[in-house]
Amino acid sequence: MSKPLLITNTTLYTEKGIIRNGSILLQEGKIAEIYAEDQKINSSEEREVINGSGLNVIPGFIDGHIHGANGADVMDATETALETMATFLPHEGTTSFLATTMTQSPEAIEAALKTVAAYQNKEGQAEIVGVHLEGPFVEKSKAGAQPQQYIIEPDLALFQKWQKLSGHAIKTITLAPEHDADGEFIRTLAEQGVNVSAGHTGTDFIGMKLAVSQGVRQVTHLCNAMVGIHHRDIGVVGAAFQLKELKGELITDGIHVSPEMMQLIVNNMGSERIIMITDSIRAKGLTTGEYDLGGQPVTVTEDRAFLEDGTLAGSILKMDKGAQNMLALEGVTLSDIIQMASINPAKQIGIFDRKGSIAVGKDADLLIVDENLTIHYTLCRGVIAGTQAPCPSLRQGKLS
Repeated sequence: MSKPLLITNTTLYTEKGIIRNGSILLQEGKIAEIYAEDQKINSSEEREVINGSGLNVIPGFIDGHIHGANGADVMDATETALETMATFLPHEGTTSFLATTMTQSPEAIEAALKTVAAYQNKEGQAEIVGVHLEGPFVEKSKAGAQPQQYIIEPDLALFQKWQKLSGHAIKTITLAPEHDADGEFIRTLAEQGVNVSAGHTGTDFIGMKLAVSQGVRQVTHLCNAMVGIHHRDIGVVGAAFQLKELKGELITDGIHVSPEMMQLIVNNMGSERIIMITDSIRAKGLTTGEYDLGGQPVTVTEDRAFLEDGTLAGSILKMDKGAQNMLALEGVTLSDIIQMASINPAKQIGIFDRKGSIAVGKDADLLIVDENLTIHYTLCRGVIAGTQAPCPSLRQGKLS
């Protein structure tokens, strides 16, 4: 492991509250100590020091729905693809992510799951904390960019096979609950601790109430590939507003969901029930041009990706930009961003004991940012992994 790192004179957004002019010590990949302004730091140990004056330390972002970045895709089913993503993502503030599959042949999905199971997370990179299985148990009329020819009915035996192949890494599954007629599939997965998310679904509000009673606890990319709000049936979007058991993923690029709708979602759900995601594809971080998603040609412009028929095909959104878009909304604070991009996703997939907030003993996944959420440093498990802005001074020395 690298030398201990001390970040001084900074504002710390900790699990217990905001500490002004505080310091934080990182050691062996963990948060070792948190110091308030009036606490003396006694140590003669050699360490690196960052003067965080004028900056904030917040938890690293957790992207629970991401297909690819920088030319790589989870469905490439190679170690190189996963490492490419893990190396790239810290530059946008993402320190952990769920490797997200898509609707494809069982053989293609299985190859991707086996690759994740064999992958070894590396120092100084974003950590793969599991798998988001998006499809193939979805509704064809709401397929979006999911290839319709590979959509199948929920199959419990097949899922259990896939869970085993993944090394029990599947943390979230997106499915259309109306295709689980008796709820056995949903109930079984929920009992096993899988985060069951309704998405690519044609169900209505009554259907969502039933699904929640069976164990659905999330909505995938809220507003996209689902029934919207109508004055006689408030649909899946209305269910996310009304049913407090549900959290909603939100692609915060201002394209998948307009800024006005993003504001409406915040007003109705609050930061406690929103999970920021990117749903990005391999084209993120690359130039405009022609790419692919699940074997389908995708055109990428300056701000979006779409299929030949104009259907949005994931995004090219970076997490820091999505966070800045949310911060621009009325009433949204930096603490709200932390809730939506770090705390909520960590709790939703059961890793809050080690990630998602700043507390002694947790992984040192941290961002050093200014008030506009410009990233100065990204630290993955205590190691500097990404920078954007001109950095504050980094030096080695002893403190006494």
